[in-house]
Amino acid sequence: MEIKKYTQDAVELLECLITKPSISRDEVLAAEVLQAQMEEWGLNPQRIGNNIVAYGHMDENRETLLLNAHIDTVKPVSTWTRDPYKPSIEDDRLYGLGANDCGGGLVSLLQVFRILSQEQDIPYNIIYVASAEEEVSGQNGLSMVLPQLPHIDVAIVGEPTGMQPAIAEKGLMVIDGVARGKSGHAARNEGVNAIYEALDDLVWLRDYRFKKESRLLGPTKMSVTVINSGTQHNVVPDECHFIIDVRTNEFYQNEYLFAFLQKHMKKCELKARSFRLSSSHIPIGHPLVMRCINMGMKPFGSPTLSDQALMPFPSLKLGPGESARSHSADEFICISELEDAIRTYLKVIRG
Repeated sequence: MEIKKYTQDAVELLECLITKPSISRDEVLAAEVLQAQMEEWGLNPQRIGNNIVAYGHMDENRETLLLNAHIDTVKPVSTWTRDPYKPSIEDDRLYGLGANDCGGGLVSLLQVFRILSQEQDIPYNIIYVASAEEEVSGQNGLSMVLPQLPHIDVAIVGEPTGMQPAIAEKGLMVIDGVARGKSGHAARNEGVNAIYEALDDLVWLRDYRFKKESRLLGPTKMSVTVINSGTQHNVVPDECHFIIDVRTNEFYQNEYLFAFLQKHMKKCELKARSFRLSSSHIPIGHPLVMRCINMGMKPFGSPTLSDQALMPFPSLKLGPGESARSHSADEFICISELEDAIRTYLKVIRG
């Protein structure tokens, strides 16, 4: 089969997937479609929750490459001008929710796995994983699958990068903070205002700058993004709750940063929701990265989080589409991008 026929198969599969709502934690319909199509193509998929796994020719004496993309989407925003679940093709563009993030990478990597599974002379093992719950970093997504896989040496994650290799990715830590006071009547000089108790700590969080900056990812950044306090105008609030969004570069582990922030809080108590989404990177000298560079690609650092954060082995993001289209109204992928992705993946992997 020619690449154009595989591209057409990818387009038709993506159109079908778009019609099946697959919001994170509710991907069952999309998983069923993908599993059925892979079975029709003779790829012997295995279902793990709403994750789909397929193995190429496996030899324990060879190294193993993981091809990964996710099947879940975010909820459609209110500004869509077309039905997000009704795929439509206009010129080179295929519109639909999840077409860019991450349908393009999902279906093009699947075609690459399909092609390579028919070749006997590939000198390493290849595993394909379509993962669920990526958009919410859920426990029933890739985290459920990884313990059931054999040893992985390196991974390609099919997130939209314009088919340029993202060799580093910022981590994420979400922290809940609270300052406590004492309620009282606002008309009298009584009580302890929890908002005022939080002010010095909030100003410190706003102004502090971490010293170690990454060449690829820039500085570690923290932002107070949500704050709630008080019940009505005449009651001094006894609690002030806030949320801190922390985006880490490769120089700071989440556990260290959390302890550092706790140390500097004068009045506020902090609690991290999770430490599991650390910054990830792959050495620029890794053979997979060097292959990309030799093909004329330009490595970069990505500010957005993906399932890469869960991978305890080297990985890079490389996929069709553009990150700026993700989570936006009237999301689309170009059919020419899918064809180029299949060709490029094959050239990278075969090389």
